[in-house]
Amino acid sequence: QVQLVESGGGLVQAGGSLRLSCVASGITFSRYRMGWYRLAPGKQRELVAEITSGGSTNYADSVKARFTISRDNAKNTVYLQMNSLKPDDTAVYYCNAVLLSTDYWGQGTQVTVSS
Repeated sequence: QVQLVESGGGLVQAGGSLRLSCVASGITFSRYRMGWYRLAPGKQRELVAEITSGGSTNYADSVKARFTISRDNAKNTVYLQMNSLKPDDTAVYYCNAVLLSTDYWGQGTQVTVSS
């Protein structure tokens, strides 16, 4: 059974930092492209950051230079380091794993940034 379990969300003041983690099980983690998405009330889901199996990264323009995605294949874990957080970053953050036509999602973790 495949599971993606996110953690690390919470309430933080603007300018603060959080580190999200997503632990995967039931998949050959190193082969998957891993991504972080977010969904805010009244908005569409958007890709925040992604990292390929080879370690290449891609970021939404709104988070470049503030967020960093990384992965530890030995721990089956992908991270999202979020610095200089803004109220607009408030959302539920979801972990995603993709390999060809296979697509898995975590349950999400809430990030709330107060002004």
